[in-house]
Amino acid sequence: MKDFFKYVLATIVGIVILGLILTILGAMSLVGMVASGEATKNVGNNSVLVMNLSGSMEEQSGDDTMSKFLGSAAGTVGLHETLQAIRKAKDNDNVKGIYLEAGAFSSDYASMQEVRNALLDFKKSGKWIVAYGDTYTQGTYYLCSVADKVWLNPNGEIDWHGIASEPMFVKDLLAKVGIKMQVIKVGKYKSATEMYTEDRMSDANREQTQAYIDGLWRNVVKAVSDSRKISVDTLNAYADRLVMFEGAEALKKLKLVDGLLYHDQVKAEVKKLLEIDEDKSISQISIGDMQFVKQKNDGEKIAVYYAYGDIVDQPAEGILMGGGHQIVTKEVTKDLQALADDDKVKAVVLRVNSPGGSAYASEQIWHQVELLKAKKPVVVSMGGYAASGGYYISSGANYIIAEPTTLTGSIGIFGVIPDRSELMTKKLGLKFDEVKTNRNAAFGSSSRPFNAEELGYLQSYINRGYQLFRKRVADGRKMTVDQVEAIAQGHVFTGEDALKIKLVDELGGLDKAVAKAAQLAKVDEYYTAAYPTQPSLFEQLMNQANGGNYLDEQLRVTLGEYYKPFMLMREASQMSPVQARLPYYLNIR
Repeated sequence: MKDFFKYVLATIVGIVILGLILTILGAMSLVGMVASGEATKNVGNNSVLVMNLSGSMEEQSGDDTMSKFLGSAAGTVGLHETLQAIRKAKDNDNVKGIYLEAGAFSSDYASMQEVRNALLDFKKSGKWIVAYGDTYTQGTYYLCSVADKVWLNPNGEIDWHGIASEPMFVKDLLAKVGIKMQVIKVGKYKSATEMYTEDRMSDANREQTQAYIDGLWRNVVKAVSDSRKISVDTLNAYADRLVMFEGAEALKKLKLVDGLLYHDQVKAEVKKLLEIDEDKSISQISIGDMQFVKQKNDGEKIAVYYAYGDIVDQPAEGILMGGGHQIVTKEVTKDLQALADDDKVKAVVLRVNSPGGSAYASEQIWHQVELLKAKKPVVVSMGGYAASGGYYISSGANYIIAEPTTLTGSIGIFGVIPDRSELMTKKLGLKFDEVKTNRNAAFGSSSRPFNAEELGYLQSYINRGYQLFRKRVADGRKMTVDQVEAIAQGHVFTGEDALKIKLVDELGGLDKAVAKAAQLAKVDEYYTAAYPTQPSLFEQLMNQANGGNYLDEQLRVTLGEYYKPFMLMREASQMSPVQARLPYYLNIR
């Protein structure tokens, strides 16, 4: 028996040691893969930049090596990497054109507008762009309509239906389990709380929602009209009658596409453009490959700092990490301080794509932007969202540039605190008693909702936060508090409308913001560097051990359209009680 246990123990130890060895070898192999992939690449002659429009687009791809190694369920396309690849392709004589492969692609319209404008700029070089898709979503068609030729599979379709917003309301769902949300807010347009307290949109929210989806659609239709030479009225008529169901031949007759081709036939057409024989292969280069194509770093450095996602006091942890990238106060303030102290950085472009979040965290980041601005120019470039807390952290910049389709403003604050007393006392049958020294000693008790006096204190607290928010905007935008109040109250605006009321200074994208930052810094020759830097391989390994992006990706794919509301309900009990945030889930489609 003694020998039996000895052999069993030896076997267990052997298995553990073997596992460690395999882990080390795997890590070394992965490091080798990454190192080889990061070597400087040369673009072959007569190459085509292939842009695979599938998955989702975020401000940065994150260089998630582990997800790629494990087999990512849904790819993430980085806006930064995409724009950089298009710029390099324009300047590289070996790249002859761009091939857009349409797929299931999701992004906010401002990011797509940024990419579309970069593609239009690419065409100024005299090079060609072609697009092909088995099926075009509305977003991918908006992007691909810029191409010289748009091809569709003979059995394909184009989703062209207009834009709708379908907010979700969870009040009755929460009531089924005995939970009610206690809301304290400022601003009649501050509609983020409606999902918890109402079963339909308020008149004010319906008004602003109609205004901004009309603004988004107006920009989309105008861009497609200019590229495809189809009138705006005609494109709206196509949307009204859902032309996606009319068949590919009809779509060609309607001039939405230039030809109907199978995938193998597209390759032949691209070879004709490259003027190569049919038996020759096409030299392809991807967006990822273009990151390792050497670029000039002449002149002074302009830092582009990407701040995107919810603004939070502390990062969410565990397998369900809160549904995406976050703007974490301590990390961002530390990074901005480092940029302020870096003498090589002459100006900073703060790229903001955020619906807001914690009011406290927003104030801390605003303060750090002020300290940064005292040392060097700060220009804000707004992405899809720079609203509420996203606008808070932007308001103090020297200059603000937004896309026409950016959703911004939403100057207002609210608090949402769950009341679980019915769940505990009626559903679970728990009983509570109380002993206290002072009248409000039991403030925040889970056994009962807030009383009128307590709600009064909370309302005063929210009001002070709102007054501070207004003052920050007034000081930053050189307006009076009364002028800010006239456009505040939680009202959401498109970038176009925000320009009219002086919440932003100019319309445009990231390139325009970089040029403005260089102008303010008085530098003629410059290059850009992206911040924060990407996580190391070790950090990615540790992140995966704690759940991380890969598992969150799997959950996103599994739940589909129910992923976001699921995550919002989960986050409701963890968020900071005072929020400067856009309506939680616009559900624009």
